[in-house]
Amino acid sequence: MNTGSPNNTNSPNHTDSPTNTDSPSVHRLSVAGITLASRVIVGTGKYDTLELMRDSLDASGSNCVTVAVRREKLYDRDGRNLLETIDLNRFTLLPNTAGCYNAKDAVRVARMGREILKDLNNPGANWVKLEVLGDTKTLLPDPIATLEACEKLVADGFQVLCYTSDCPIMASRLKAAGAASVMPAGSPIGSGQGILNPNNLKIILEYLKSDDPHYPVIVDAGVGTASDVSQVFELGADGVLLNTAIAHARNPVLMASAIRHAAIAGREAFLAGRIPKRLYATASSPEEGLITSRPY
Repeated sequence: MNTGSPNNTNSPNHTDSPTNTDSPSVHRLSVAGITLASRVIVGTGKYDTLELMRDSLDASGSNCVTVAVRREKLYDRDGRNLLETIDLNRFTLLPNTAGCYNAKDAVRVARMGREILKDLNNPGANWVKLEVLGDTKTLLPDPIATLEACEKLVADGFQVLCYTSDCPIMASRLKAAGAASVMPAGSPIGSGQGILNPNNLKIILEYLKSDDPHYPVIVDAGVGTASDVSQVFELGADGVLLNTAIAHARNPVLMASAIRHAAIAGREAFLAGRIPKRLYATASSPEEGLITSRPY
């Protein structure tokens, strides 16, 4: 098993500039003191084989993968370990608390994940993607339990990347509680519905970035295809986390590649600045100095 550190950049980011889209910093994501080479974070579940997972992760361009500490089947039918398939010299591992329905369980699972990653010497050891779910049908977050768990984990030295609903007030409270990143859902987990409420996402971005423009907001859950990823970045989000959209695609490797390019396109479109929407047409050609027709 590889036990080296991923190839991350820990130096401070340069300010992204719409005129400097060739700069690598435009496409890097800085969270909790670690700078990732891609703004796409991918999951490791639901793949038919470990080889398909490995190839899809590679095609996505990501160098951060999330692993469910409680649910993840670390061994396949042939007894092979999931972590032996992931290149730990490349990927930062982000343990998550998927499958937890109360704050106590989420805190316990987060601590388990930290111990596993410490043994691997992985820089994500103090990270946790916090999920505290309300029920098994919707998989929507329990806001009260999520806030409680976030406060406890922050006090315990974790860098908490916190899954939440698209409620701006809840997002603000999680940031105030010390979350290293707030991760609003685009739509329910695994639903593939995309961004159901872009207006709320815009408000979240406005609220959380009002005093810190570089605070990372990562959209988590609901992505169905590459165009959803592009929309996430065009709205101004800093990153996206997804799993099912790739793992359950007819061709996961090809979908992963499409998402990689969609993230780049959406980010550059946001920095470029879209034109305003207008009710009526606007001529593309200048109206001054037109050639006028003359009678013969």
